[in-house]
Amino acid sequence: MNSQILLIEDEPGLVLTLTDRLKNEGYKVESARDGISGFKMGLEGTYDLILLDVMLPGKNGFDLCRELRQQQIATPILMLTARGQVADKVVGLKLGADDYLAKPFDMLELLARIEALLRRTPPQALVQEHYHFASVDVDFKSGEVRKEGKLVELSAKEYQLLCYLIQHRGVIPTRSQLLDDVWGYDATPFTRTVDVHIAWLRQKLEDHPRNPQYILTLHRQGYKFSG
Repeated sequence: MNSQILLIEDEPGLVLTLTDRLKNEGYKVESARDGISGFKMGLEGTYDLILLDVMLPGKNGFDLCRELRQQQIATPILMLTARGQVADKVVGLKLGADDYLAKPFDMLELLARIEALLRRTPPQALVQEHYHFASVDVDFKSGEVRKEGKLVELSAKEYQLLCYLIQHRGVIPTRSQLLDDVWGYDATPFTRTVDVHIAWLRQKLEDHPRNPQYILTLHRQGYKFSG
């Protein structure tokens, strides 16, 4: 099946250009011209990736991204904007965006970033709709995680990390592999980003976070999911 992309952009010329090029590359494309309709489509539709402009009428891209993540929509989001300041990039990533590309951009770079995001295994790609371990139930269809029947509030990155660990259970991914595959950027393996998110998952899902049974650390190797 061809990947389905939702383009949320209010500039008609860019919508036409991107739609034509993406379709020529084999993608299916739907578009929204404002933040309100874009949010509705992102919430109700099934997409493999969302291309999201920041400066939108009705609801800006930052708010839209944050609200989609609050609704447990884990679809990869690539933000497109004329803003190039580092601060804006950081805000977008902290709100749950997976990547960020400032306008004007090279079409080949955009296509490469789209391919990189789609190479990651999203929750929708998991064959089963549910995965259960201990008292935890992961619903890949709704994006909800429950422990003892109670909804567990996970951030978008925590949820993506959990899905990745489940998908690769029995494997021992290194910190750098997790950064590449879940966060999508190259970073020093000594960064604490992965460690912090692993600790948060343990606090929320393990019965005894300091003595975890399922999300394990293997010294000088990486992490292993044994659920």
